[in-house]
Parts: sequence; C-alpha cells; structure tokens
Amino acid sequence: MSVNLYDVAYDLEKAIRESDEYKTLQQSYNEVNADPAAKTLFESFRDVQMQLQQKQMMGEEISQEEVESAQQLVGQVQQHPSISKLMEAEQRMSMLIGELNKIIMKPLEELYGSMQQ
Repeated sequence: MSVNLYDVAYDLEKAIRESDEYKTLQQSYNEVNADPAAKTLFESFRDVQMQLQQKQMMGEEISQEEVESAQQLVGQVQQHPSISKLMEAEQRMSMLIGELNKIIMKPLEELYGSMQQ
C-alpha cells in the first residue's frame, strides 16, 4: 500500500491549525495587531531583528551602538504584556515545529546514521 505523503502533510497542516498552540499564537497575534502602539513596537522589533540577522549572515560586524539599541528595544518589548504573550506563543509554536521536524527527519537520520557505523 502506497502512502501519499502530500495527503499526510496536508493532514498535518490541518492538525497544526487546530492545535491549541496555533490558536493561542493566532489570538496573541490578533491582540497585538489590534493595538496600534503594540503593533508599531512589535514591527520595529522585527525589523531590527531582521537587519541584525542579515548583517550576521553576510559576515558584517554589528556595532556596539546597534547592540545597545536592540537591547533597549527588547526591554520595551518584554515589558509590553500583549507582545510578551505573543513572543511566548511563538516560542511554544517553534518548539512544536522543531519536535515535528525531528519526527519527520527520523527515517533519514536512521538511514544515514546506520551507514556511518
């Protein structure tokens, strides 16, 4: 019996959308977007985060001023209840996706792991 992996993947997508973790993330995201001040602060945080990651990936040095500015922004974000809640929900969702990825990759790890022995 052949398994259609795409059907299984779409079932997994549906399960993720119905999960408590996703629903909490969605609700937290909507709360942040409903508050203009929170939305602006969160978008600023994401922009700075992306800029620093891009610099890092390109091998560019991040200045002390950029680090201090980012740290200040992180402090503001962490003090904002709805953004903090969103970031916690993002972290839980990321952990879930990481665990699912480990399960999905297990057959390949076993295959290639056994070749090294």
